[in-house]
Amino acid sequence: MNIKVTYYLEVISSWCYWTEPAWAELKQRYTGRAEFGWKLALMDSSGLPVSRNQCDWFYRRSGSIVRSPFMLNSGWFEPELKEYLAPNLVAEAAKDFGVTDDRVRLAIAHAGLREGRKVGRWEESAAIAAAVAGLDAEALRKKAQSPEIEKRARATTAEFHALQVNQRPTFVLESNIGDRAVFSGLASAAPIAATIEAMLNDSAAYATHAAHFGGVPTN
Repeated sequence: MNIKVTYYLEVISSWCYWTEPAWAELKQRYTGRAEFGWKLALMDSSGLPVSRNQCDWFYRRSGSIVRSPFMLNSGWFEPELKEYLAPNLVAEAAKDFGVTDDRVRLAIAHAGLREGRKVGRWEESAAIAAAVAGLDAEALRKKAQSPEIEKRARATTAEFHALQVNQRPTFVLESNIGDRAVFSGLASAAPIAATIEAMLNDSAAYATHAAHFGGVPTN
């Protein structure tokens, strides 16, 4: 693939929830032409609501911005939790069982943000993930709570912060000729698609030039 698209997300982020249709659209539109993958960018307490009332306020704002016919459900919120490791690490752990697509994290996000289920609890997130992916819930939970999975999540979160952005979703586009673009906080497909098109065109132009003139002269 000449183009790689990496999606940095937090499973329980409302804006990540709203951007999922755009992500699905991009993956379908550029199947076979670009490589797509997601990585965790964990939120700490600074990015979480302080109460259900505040969470609902944020949901009313984002829901009205995206013209949603429904409001998200804040029932997942538990004020004593300063990080929501369970939904994120369960989604990450599912990769080790061969589930590398979006279905586990989408199922957990739907359960939390639409149904208000307590996905911050390990057993809850593991049960949701196991049901959608056909996995053993206990084995998945144990893997999710292992040091290696948390280490991976912390590492990708550090990658996210190294981009010097603080909004989720964040998309990083990279081409085989060294071009790179970062979109942070955008929830629509159009600007990302336009950039993918530009990168594909530039990559093709470099390939055409190489066919006619070969590699860079060394002398």
